[in-house]
Amino acid sequence: MNRQRGHRRRLPHHLGVALAAVVVVAGCASSDAGTANIPTAPATMPAPAAAALPPGPAELLPGMPAPLSPTDVYAANRELSPSVADHRELVYVPNSMSNTVSVIDPNTFRVIDTFPAGGLEPQHVVPSYDLQTLFVTNDLPLGSGSLLPIDPRTGKPGQPFPVRDPYNMYYTPDGRYALVVAEADKSLDFYDPQTWQEMHSLPVPDCAGIDHMDFTADGRFGLASCEFIGRMLVFDVAERRVVKMIDLPGGRSGKPQDVKLSPDGNTFFVADMVANGVYTIDAHTFDNTGFVPTGKGTHGLYVTRDSQQMLITNRHEGSISVWDFAANGLVHKWFVPGGGSPDMGNISADGRIFWASGRHHGEVYAIDIVNWTLLARIPVGKGPHGLTIWPQPGRYSTGHTGVMR
Repeated sequence: MNRQRGHRRRLPHHLGVALAAVVVVAGCASSDAGTANIPTAPATMPAPAAAALPPGPAELLPGMPAPLSPTDVYAANRELSPSVADHRELVYVPNSMSNTVSVIDPNTFRVIDTFPAGGLEPQHVVPSYDLQTLFVTNDLPLGSGSLLPIDPRTGKPGQPFPVRDPYNMYYTPDGRYALVVAEADKSLDFYDPQTWQEMHSLPVPDCAGIDHMDFTADGRFGLASCEFIGRMLVFDVAERRVVKMIDLPGGRSGKPQDVKLSPDGNTFFVADMVANGVYTIDAHTFDNTGFVPTGKGTHGLYVTRDSQQMLITNRHEGSISVWDFAANGLVHKWFVPGGGSPDMGNISADGRIFWASGRHHGEVYAIDIVNWTLLARIPVGKGPHGLTIWPQPGRYSTGHTGVMR
Protein backbone atom coordinates (compact mmCIF):
# COMPACT_ATOMS: atom_id res chain seq x y z
CA MET A 1 0.00 0.00 0.00
CA ASN A 2 1.05 3.56 -0.65
CA ARG A 3 -1.16 6.65 -0.60
CA GLN A 4 -0.23 8.73 -3.67
CA ARG A 5 -25.08 -24.72 -6.32
CA GLY A 6 -24.88 -28.77 -7.85
CA HIS A 7 -21.58 -30.42 -8.64
CA ARG A 8 -18.63 -28.08 -8.70
CA ARG A 9 -17.18 -27.21 -12.05
CA ARG A 10 -13.73 -28.78 -12.20
CA LEU A 11 -10.62 -26.98 -13.37
CA PRO A 12 -9.05 -27.97 -16.69
CA HIS A 13 -7.35 -31.39 -16.75
CA HIS A 14 -3.91 -29.85 -17.18
CA LEU A 15 -4.06 -28.13 -13.77
CA GLY A 16 -2.52 -31.05 -11.90
CA VAL A 17 0.29 -31.33 -14.41
CA ALA A 18 0.85 -27.59 -14.55
CA LEU A 19 0.95 -27.17 -10.81
CA ALA A 20 3.29 -30.11 -10.37
CA ALA A 21 5.55 -28.51 -12.95
CA VAL A 22 5.74 -25.36 -10.87
CA VAL A 23 7.50 -27.27 -8.12
CA VAL A 24 10.00 -28.79 -10.58
CA VAL A 25 10.68 -25.63 -12.56
CA ALA A 26 10.86 -23.43 -9.50
CA GLY A 27 13.97 -25.20 -8.31
CA CYS A 28 15.85 -24.74 -11.58
CA ALA A 29 17.91 -21.76 -12.64
CA SER A 30 17.11 -19.99 -15.86
CA SER A 31 19.68 -18.33 -18.05
CA ASP A 32 17.39 -15.52 -19.12
CA ALA A 33 14.88 -13.03 -17.69
CA GLY A 34 17.12 -12.30 -14.72
CA THR A 35 16.24 -15.52 -12.90
CA ALA A 36 18.26 -16.54 -9.85
CA ASN A 37 18.04 -19.31 -7.27
CA ILE A 38 17.96 -18.79 -3.52
CA PRO A 39 19.15 -21.40 -1.00
CA THR A 40 16.37 -23.33 0.74
CA ALA A 41 15.84 -23.68 4.49
CA PRO A 42 17.06 -20.26 5.63
CA ALA A 43 18.82 -20.32 8.99
CA THR A 44 16.27 -17.86 10.38
CA MET A 45 13.41 -20.29 9.85
CA PRO A 46 12.31 -22.85 12.47
CA ALA A 47 11.40 -26.39 11.48
CA PRO A 48 7.75 -26.70 10.41
CA ALA A 49 5.37 -27.38 13.24
CA ALA A 50 3.19 -30.46 13.15
CA ALA A 51 -0.06 -29.93 11.27
CA ALA A 52 -2.85 -28.87 13.58
CA LEU A 53 -5.91 -28.71 11.34
CA PRO A 54 -8.78 -28.63 11.51
CA PRO A 55 -10.06 -27.59 14.93
CA GLY A 56 -13.11 -29.48 16.14
CA PRO A 57 -16.49 -28.22 14.91
CA ALA A 58 -17.18 -26.70 18.33
CA GLU A 59 -13.97 -24.69 18.07
CA LEU A 60 -14.71 -23.02 14.73
CA LEU A 61 -16.14 -19.54 14.51
CA PRO A 62 -19.88 -20.28 14.59
CA GLY A 63 -21.34 -20.29 11.09
CA MET A 64 -17.98 -20.71 9.37
CA PRO A 65 -17.70 -23.58 6.85
CA ALA A 66 -15.34 -26.25 8.14
CA PRO A 67 -12.07 -26.78 6.23
CA LEU A 68 -12.31 -29.57 3.67
CA SER A 69 -8.92 -31.02 4.58
CA PRO A 70 -7.24 -31.77 7.92
CA THR A 71 -3.97 -30.32 6.55
CA ASP A 72 -4.96 -27.57 4.10
CA VAL A 73 -7.13 -24.51 4.67
CA TYR A 74 -7.04 -23.90 0.90
CA ALA A 75 -8.23 -27.38 -0.13
CA ALA A 76 -11.42 -25.90 -1.61
CA ASN A 77 -9.36 -23.80 -4.03
CA ARG A 78 -9.08 -26.54 -6.65
CA GLU A 79 -12.56 -26.22 -8.15
CA LEU A 80 -14.83 -23.41 -9.27
CA SER A 81 -18.12 -23.15 -7.43
CA PRO A 82 -21.22 -23.76 -9.58
CA SER A 83 -22.41 -20.33 -8.45
CA VAL A 84 -19.79 -18.68 -10.70
CA ALA A 85 -20.52 -20.80 -13.79
CA ASP A 86 -21.98 -17.83 -15.69
CA HIS A 87 -19.32 -15.30 -14.65
CA ARG A 88 -17.07 -13.84 -17.32
CA GLU A 89 -13.36 -14.56 -17.08
CA LEU A 90 -11.84 -11.10 -16.76
CA VAL A 91 -9.08 -9.21 -14.99
CA TYR A 92 -10.13 -6.06 -13.11
CA VAL A 93 -7.48 -3.41 -12.43
CA PRO A 94 -8.10 -0.41 -10.12
CA ASN A 95 -5.91 2.48 -11.28
CA SER A 96 -5.40 4.47 -8.09
CA MET A 97 -3.94 7.58 -9.72
CA SER A 98 -6.35 7.63 -12.66
CA ASN A 99 -9.52 6.90 -10.64
CA THR A 100 -10.54 4.28 -13.19
CA VAL A 101 -10.87 0.52 -13.54
CA SER A 102 -9.34 -1.26 -16.52
CA VAL A 103 -10.85 -4.58 -17.64
CA ILE A 104 -8.58 -7.08 -19.39
CA ASP A 105 -9.55 -10.12 -21.44
CA PRO A 106 -7.09 -12.76 -20.13
CA ASN A 107 -7.31 -14.74 -23.36
CA THR A 108 -6.22 -11.90 -25.64
CA PHE A 109 -4.22 -9.85 -23.06
CA ARG A 110 -6.08 -6.74 -24.21
CA VAL A 111 -7.91 -4.01 -22.30
CA ILE A 112 -11.53 -4.31 -23.41
CA ASP A 113 -13.11 -1.70 -21.15
CA THR A 114 -12.24 1.20 -18.87
CA PHE A 115 -14.75 2.90 -16.59
CA PRO A 116 -14.75 5.42 -13.72
CA ALA A 117 -14.11 3.83 -10.33
CA GLY A 118 -17.07 5.62 -8.77
CA GLY A 119 -14.86 7.54 -6.36
CA LEU A 120 -11.34 8.75 -5.72
CA GLU A 121 -8.24 6.59 -5.42
CA PRO A 122 -9.56 3.09 -6.08
CA GLN A 123 -7.38 0.62 -4.17
CA HIS A 124 -8.63 -2.97 -4.49
CA VAL A 125 -11.19 -5.06 -6.35
CA VAL A 126 -12.72 -7.34 -3.71
CA PRO A 127 -14.89 -10.44 -4.36
CA SER A 128 -17.88 -10.70 -2.02
CA TYR A 129 -18.18 -13.56 0.45
CA ASP A 130 -20.93 -15.20 -1.63
CA LEU A 131 -18.88 -14.72 -4.85
CA GLN A 132 -21.70 -12.85 -6.59
CA THR A 133 -20.35 -9.28 -6.65
CA LEU A 134 -17.00 -7.57 -7.00
CA PHE A 135 -16.44 -4.30 -5.14
CA VAL A 136 -14.01 -1.52 -5.99
CA THR A 137 -12.86 0.18 -2.79
CA ASN A 138 -12.47 3.97 -3.11
CA ASP A 139 -11.00 5.55 0.02
CA LEU A 140 -10.84 9.25 -0.80
CA PRO A 141 -11.64 11.94 0.15
CA LEU A 142 -10.57 11.29 3.73
CA GLY A 143 -13.51 10.74 6.04
CA SER A 144 -15.60 9.68 3.08
CA GLY A 145 -15.29 6.97 0.45
CA SER A 146 -17.39 4.55 -1.58
CA LEU A 147 -17.79 1.07 -2.95
CA LEU A 148 -18.49 0.44 -6.62
CA PRO A 149 -20.21 -2.90 -7.31
CA ILE A 150 -19.35 -4.85 -10.47
CA ASP A 151 -21.55 -7.60 -11.87
CA PRO A 152 -19.16 -10.48 -12.66
CA ARG A 153 -21.65 -11.93 -15.15
CA THR A 154 -21.31 -8.89 -17.40
CA GLY A 155 -18.15 -7.19 -16.17
CA LYS A 156 -20.10 -3.93 -15.90
CA PRO A 157 -20.25 -1.55 -12.93
CA GLY A 158 -23.36 -0.55 -11.01
CA GLN A 159 -23.92 2.56 -8.92
CA PRO A 160 -21.42 3.49 -6.22
CA PHE A 161 -22.61 3.94 -2.65
CA PRO A 162 -20.98 5.64 0.34
CA VAL A 163 -18.88 3.66 2.81
CA ARG A 164 -16.46 5.33 5.20
CA ASP A 165 -12.78 5.09 4.25
CA PRO A 166 -12.67 1.65 2.55
CA TYR A 167 -8.96 1.35 1.83
CA ASN A 168 -9.33 -2.42 1.85
CA MET A 169 -12.13 -4.87 2.60
CA TYR A 170 -12.43 -8.39 3.95
CA TYR A 171 -15.22 -10.68 5.13
CA THR A 172 -15.43 -12.49 8.43
CA PRO A 173 -15.08 -16.25 7.74
CA ASP A 174 -18.68 -16.86 8.77
CA GLY A 175 -19.89 -14.37 6.16
CA ARG A 176 -21.73 -12.35 8.76
CA TYR A 177 -19.88 -9.09 8.22
CA ALA A 178 -18.07 -7.17 5.52
CA LEU A 179 -15.01 -5.89 7.33
CA VAL A 180 -14.01 -2.48 5.99
CA VAL A 181 -10.40 -1.54 6.71
CA ALA A 182 -10.69 2.19 7.40
CA GLU A 183 -7.00 2.96 7.18
CA ALA A 184 -7.01 6.74 7.61
CA ASP A 185 -9.61 6.55 10.38
CA LYS A 186 -7.71 3.79 12.23
CA SER A 187 -10.77 1.60 12.47
CA LEU A 188 -12.13 -1.81 11.51
CA ASP A 189 -15.78 -1.35 10.59
CA PHE A 190 -18.23 -4.27 10.55
CA TYR A 191 -21.02 -3.88 7.96
CA ASP A 192 -24.06 -5.95 7.12
CA PRO A 193 -23.00 -7.18 3.64
CA GLN A 194 -26.58 -7.07 2.35
CA THR A 195 -27.88 -3.73 3.63
CA TRP A 196 -24.45 -2.06 4.04
CA GLN A 197 -25.51 -0.69 7.39
CA GLU A 198 -22.58 -0.28 9.76
CA MET A 199 -23.18 -2.63 12.68
CA HIS A 200 -20.02 -2.21 14.73
CA SER A 201 -16.83 -0.18 14.72
CA LEU A 202 -13.57 -1.31 16.30
CA PRO A 203 -11.18 1.62 16.85
CA VAL A 204 -7.51 0.64 16.44
CA PRO A 205 -5.62 3.80 17.45
CA ASP A 206 -2.39 1.85 18.04
CA CYS A 207 -2.38 0.45 14.50
CA ALA A 208 -1.48 3.36 12.23
CA GLY A 209 -1.93 2.39 8.61
CA ILE A 210 -4.04 -0.69 9.19
CA ASP A 211 -3.88 -2.45 5.89
CA HIS A 212 -3.94 -6.18 5.01
CA MET A 213 -5.07 -9.17 7.06
CA ASP A 214 -5.83 -12.87 7.17
CA PHE A 215 -7.65 -15.19 9.56
CA THR A 216 -6.70 -18.21 11.65
CA ALA A 217 -7.80 -21.64 10.46
CA ASP A 218 -10.69 -21.68 12.92
CA GLY A 219 -11.80 -18.20 11.82
CA ARG A 220 -11.76 -16.86 15.36
CA PHE A 221 -8.86 -14.42 15.10
CA GLY A 222 -7.57 -11.99 12.52
CA LEU A 223 -4.02 -10.74 12.08
CA ALA A 224 -3.72 -7.28 10.49
CA SER A 225 -0.70 -5.24 9.43
CA CYS A 226 -0.10 -1.72 10.77
CA GLU A 227 1.89 -0.29 7.89
CA PHE A 228 2.87 3.09 9.27
CA ILE A 229 4.15 1.91 12.64
CA GLY A 230 5.81 -1.47 12.05
CA ARG A 231 3.34 -3.48 14.10
CA MET A 232 0.76 -6.26 13.77
CA LEU A 233 -2.67 -6.34 15.38
CA VAL A 234 -4.52 -9.45 16.56
CA PHE A 235 -8.28 -9.17 17.00
CA ASP A 236 -11.07 -11.48 18.12
CA VAL A 237 -13.54 -11.81 15.23
CA ALA A 238 -16.65 -12.76 17.23
CA GLU A 239 -16.06 -10.40 20.14
CA ARG A 240 -14.74 -7.62 17.91
CA ARG A 241 -11.91 -6.62 20.25
CA VAL A 242 -8.16 -6.19 20.04
CA VAL A 243 -6.34 -8.97 21.91
CA LYS A 244 -2.68 -8.30 21.14
CA MET A 245 -0.24 -5.93 19.46
CA ILE A 246 2.97 -7.36 17.99
CA ASP A 247 5.98 -5.08 17.53
CA LEU A 248 8.08 -6.29 14.60
CA PRO A 249 11.89 -6.32 14.95
CA GLY A 250 12.25 -3.48 12.46
CA GLY A 251 10.45 -1.13 14.81
CA ARG A 252 8.54 1.88 13.57
CA SER A 253 10.62 2.04 10.42
CA GLY A 254 9.10 -1.26 9.28
CA LYS A 255 6.29 -1.34 6.73
CA PRO A 256 4.30 -4.59 6.97
CA GLN A 257 2.04 -5.29 4.02
CA ASP A 258 0.24 -8.46 2.92
CA VAL A 259 -0.57 -11.25 5.38
CA LYS A 260 -1.13 -14.91 4.48
CA LEU A 261 -1.86 -18.04 6.52
CA SER A 262 0.09 -21.16 5.61
CA PRO A 263 -1.96 -24.08 4.26
CA ASP A 264 -1.44 -26.11 7.44
CA GLY A 265 -2.81 -23.23 9.51
CA ASN A 266 0.25 -22.97 11.74
CA THR A 267 2.06 -19.90 10.42
CA PHE A 268 1.23 -16.41 9.25
CA PHE A 269 3.58 -14.87 6.70
CA VAL A 270 3.88 -11.06 6.76
CA ALA A 271 5.50 -9.15 3.90
CA ASP A 272 7.48 -6.08 4.94
CA MET A 273 8.35 -3.56 2.24
CA VAL A 274 11.16 -1.90 4.23
CA ALA A 275 12.63 -5.02 5.81
CA ASN A 276 12.67 -6.52 2.29
CA GLY A 277 11.36 -9.91 3.28
CA VAL A 278 8.73 -11.85 5.21
CA TYR A 279 8.25 -12.30 8.92
CA THR A 280 6.74 -15.51 10.27
CA ILE A 281 4.18 -15.39 13.07
CA ASP A 282 2.99 -18.46 15.00
CA ALA A 283 -0.75 -18.68 14.21
CA HIS A 284 -1.52 -20.19 17.64
CA THR A 285 0.55 -18.05 19.99
CA PHE A 286 1.04 -15.01 17.72
CA ASP A 287 4.74 -14.93 18.53
CA ASN A 288 7.24 -13.69 15.95
CA THR A 289 9.23 -16.79 14.94
CA GLY A 290 11.57 -15.63 12.19
CA PHE A 291 12.40 -13.56 9.15
CA VAL A 292 13.32 -14.47 5.57
CA PRO A 293 14.84 -11.87 3.17
CA THR A 294 13.22 -12.06 -0.27
CA GLY A 295 13.97 -8.84 -2.17
CA LYS A 296 13.54 -5.09 -2.13
CA GLY A 297 10.01 -3.86 -1.50
CA THR A 298 8.37 -7.15 -0.44
CA HIS A 299 4.65 -6.65 -0.85
CA GLY A 300 2.14 -9.35 -1.94
CA LEU A 301 1.67 -13.02 -0.95
CA TYR A 302 -0.19 -15.62 -3.06
CA VAL A 303 -0.59 -19.33 -2.32
CA THR A 304 -0.59 -21.48 -5.46
CA ARG A 305 -3.66 -23.52 -6.40
CA ASP A 306 -2.08 -26.76 -5.23
CA SER A 307 -1.15 -25.17 -1.87
CA GLN A 308 2.46 -26.24 -2.37
CA GLN A 309 4.10 -22.85 -2.82
CA MET A 310 3.61 -19.13 -2.25
CA LEU A 311 4.50 -16.30 -4.62
CA ILE A 312 6.06 -13.21 -3.02
CA THR A 313 6.20 -9.96 -4.99
CA ASN A 314 9.22 -7.71 -4.44
CA ARG A 315 7.96 -4.44 -5.86
CA HIS A 316 11.04 -2.25 -5.65
CA GLU A 317 13.35 -4.65 -7.47
CA GLY A 318 10.81 -6.05 -9.93
CA SER A 319 11.03 -9.65 -8.83
CA ILE A 320 8.97 -12.58 -7.56
CA SER A 321 10.29 -15.03 -4.97
CA VAL A 322 8.83 -18.51 -4.52
CA TRP A 323 8.43 -20.09 -1.09
CA ASP A 324 8.01 -23.87 -0.93
CA PHE A 325 6.04 -25.07 2.09
CA ALA A 326 7.45 -28.63 2.07
CA ALA A 327 11.04 -27.38 1.75
CA ASN A 328 10.33 -24.69 4.34
CA GLY A 329 12.31 -22.19 2.31
CA LEU A 330 12.76 -20.14 -0.83
CA VAL A 331 13.39 -22.15 -3.99
CA HIS A 332 13.27 -19.66 -6.84
CA LYS A 333 13.51 -16.01 -7.78
CA TRP A 334 12.41 -14.48 -11.07
CA PHE A 335 12.82 -10.93 -12.34
CA VAL A 336 10.40 -9.19 -14.69
CA PRO A 337 12.32 -8.92 -17.98
CA GLY A 338 13.18 -5.30 -18.63
CA GLY A 339 12.22 -4.28 -15.12
CA GLY A 340 8.89 -3.69 -13.40
CA SER A 341 7.11 -3.18 -10.08
CA PRO A 342 4.93 -6.25 -9.33
CA ASP A 343 2.54 -5.31 -6.55
CA MET A 344 -0.84 -6.97 -5.97
CA GLY A 345 -2.78 -9.50 -8.03
CA ASN A 346 -3.81 -13.14 -8.07
CA ILE A 347 -3.48 -16.48 -9.86
CA SER A 348 -5.68 -17.74 -12.70
CA ALA A 349 -8.22 -20.47 -11.98
CA ASP A 350 -6.11 -23.13 -13.69
CA GLY A 351 -3.13 -22.18 -11.54
CA ARG A 352 -0.84 -21.36 -14.43
CA ILE A 353 -0.80 -17.56 -14.81
CA PHE A 354 0.00 -15.00 -12.15
CA TRP A 355 -1.53 -11.60 -12.85
CA ALA A 356 0.16 -8.67 -11.09
CA SER A 357 -0.17 -4.92 -11.24
CA GLY A 358 2.97 -2.93 -12.12
CA ARG A 359 2.39 -0.22 -9.53
CA HIS A 360 4.99 2.28 -10.70
CA HIS A 361 4.87 1.44 -14.39
CA GLY A 362 1.18 1.80 -15.31
CA GLU A 363 0.98 -1.78 -16.54
CA VAL A 364 -0.14 -5.30 -15.73
CA TYR A 365 2.00 -8.44 -16.01
CA ALA A 366 0.72 -11.86 -17.09
CA ILE A 367 3.34 -14.35 -15.91
CA ASP A 368 3.41 -18.06 -16.74
CA ILE A 369 4.51 -19.58 -13.42
CA VAL A 370 5.02 -23.05 -14.90
CA ASN A 371 7.67 -22.00 -17.43
CA TRP A 372 8.44 -18.67 -15.75
CA THR A 373 8.00 -16.49 -18.79
CA LEU A 374 6.39 -13.10 -19.21
CA LEU A 375 3.36 -13.62 -21.45
CA ALA A 376 2.26 -9.99 -21.67
CA ARG A 377 2.94 -6.50 -20.41
CA ILE A 378 -0.37 -4.63 -20.69
CA PRO A 379 -0.62 -0.81 -20.42
CA VAL A 380 -3.39 0.39 -18.09
CA GLY A 381 -4.00 3.57 -16.07
CA LYS A 382 -1.72 5.26 -13.56
CA GLY A 383 -0.92 3.55 -10.28
CA PRO A 384 -2.53 0.15 -10.85
CA HIS A 385 -3.01 -1.51 -7.49
CA GLY A 386 -5.12 -4.37 -6.06
CA LEU A 387 -6.21 -6.19 -9.20
CA THR A 388 -8.12 -9.45 -9.24
CA ILE A 389 -8.76 -12.08 -11.86
CA TRP A 390 -12.23 -13.58 -11.66
CA PRO A 391 -13.68 -16.16 -11.26
CA GLN A 392 -11.43 -17.97 -8.80
CA PRO A 393 -11.82 -21.44 -7.24
CA GLY A 394 -13.17 -21.75 -3.71
CA ARG A 395 -16.35 -21.90 -1.64
CA TYR A 396 -16.25 -18.39 -0.20
CA SER A 397 -14.12 -15.25 -0.23
CA THR A 398 -12.58 -13.60 2.81
CA GLY A 399 -11.91 -10.55 0.64
CA HIS A 400 -8.90 -8.55 -0.53
CA THR A 401 -8.10 -9.52 -4.15
CA GLY A 402 -9.65 -12.96 -3.70
CA VAL A 403 -8.47 -14.85 -0.63
CA MET A 404 -10.54 -17.99 -1.07
CA ARG A 405 -11.31 -20.89 1.24
